Amino acid sequence: MFGFEEVEYFEIVRDLIEEYRLLFIDWVAGFGQLDYIIDRWGLFNPLGVGSFDHDPDDDIPFDPDNFDFK
Repeated sequence: MFGFEEVEYFEIVRDLIEEYRLLFIDWVAGFGQLDYIIDRWGLFNPLGVGSFDHDPDDDIPFDPDNFDFK
């Protein structure tokens, strides 16, 4: 299959990748839908939030000279 000499290893890797994929889907499904940071890659955004949407946090003014770093 696909020129691999050790076909049994190919099947093992495919099975493990599928197992990881299902675990990954469950993990992402557990993310809070209302407490998020826009993911610019689009992998973890809740429904209705796009990768190119405006992030309201960008409007918060921040002056590092006026911040206490104690």
